[in-house]
Amino acid sequence: MTITVPKPLAEEMYRRMQLIRRFEEWVVKLVESNEIAGVTHESVGQEAVAVGVCLALRDDDVITSTHRGHGHIIAKGGNVAHMLAELLGREGGYNKGRGGSMHIADMALGIFGANGIVTAGCPMACGTAYAFKRRGQDRVAASFFGDGGVNHGLFHEALNLAAIWALPVVFVCENNGYAITTPIASVTKVELYTRAAAYGMPGEAVDGMDVQAVYEATRRAVERARAGAGPSLIECRTYRFVGHYTAERFMKLDYRSDEEIVAWRKRDAIPAWSKRLGEAGLWRADDQRRCDAAVERELDQAVAIARQSPWPSADTALDHVYARTYPGLPAQGFE
Repeated sequence: MTITVPKPLAEEMYRRMQLIRRFEEWVVKLVESNEIAGVTHESVGQEAVAVGVCLALRDDDVITSTHRGHGHIIAKGGNVAHMLAELLGREGGYNKGRGGSMHIADMALGIFGANGIVTAGCPMACGTAYAFKRRGQDRVAASFFGDGGVNHGLFHEALNLAAIWALPVVFVCENNGYAITTPIASVTKVELYTRAAAYGMPGEAVDGMDVQAVYEATRRAVERARAGAGPSLIECRTYRFVGHYTAERFMKLDYRSDEEIVAWRKRDAIPAWSKRLGEAGLWRADDQRRCDAAVERELDQAVAIARQSPWPSADTALDHVYARTYPGLPAQGFE
């Protein structure tokens, strides 16, 4: 397929996907060495969705994320050192070590938070988009959620609300085929994107392993939202190469066959995009090596910074938990 995006954007697509992949692989090491307590949900394999969507947004647009949210945050420009410090429970983390993996937020970057509640980001995006509309701003909210969320009430309520109020929201379903271990085909009769029609909005299914296809679909939906034409639903058909969470590798579950995983790995978005860049004459093997090396340096530095960040002291346990002390919010009005 022809590359239609400008060369700098095409290269940035690769860089961000590689940064997400290597970040997640670092996180697994830190979990297995007990430097990160508990488990995390990796987005390995789904990088093209996060990057394709976020690069179609402006800096002042907003995203809401999911429990599998590291990729979204990095794709929107999140600082990997702050993210790693948060996962390590340190003061230098995005939420001062209080939020952990599933609750990272950066209001300044338009990252309104990862969320451990399935599809909770959908109504959050509606509220944000409603504020944009009330203020006359041409800003957009994009909400990520998984295929496991499309049968939840929050999903349907949010789509209905966004439709009747013509809110500037792009609903992004990351359909990786499984709600934890439940195949989506066993609990849903219709193609997921067709549910958009019931609410009077356009729906589209795209190859979630093709970063350019995701970008172009998102760009169309964003342009529609900015023009005041209301919300859209994009179903990105993707796959997680690893388990639902880091502990799954030790649980010996057999809900996916080895053949299925191998087949999807052959469609890995990162080497596929690099190959297309080379075939289009946009870069050479040396360019990829330089990009990969820069990513490694960035993550090595981020891990070192996170490890050096201090632990929170016990007497600050309630700081940054309530609104009056939360970073980035004004102090006035809470007394």
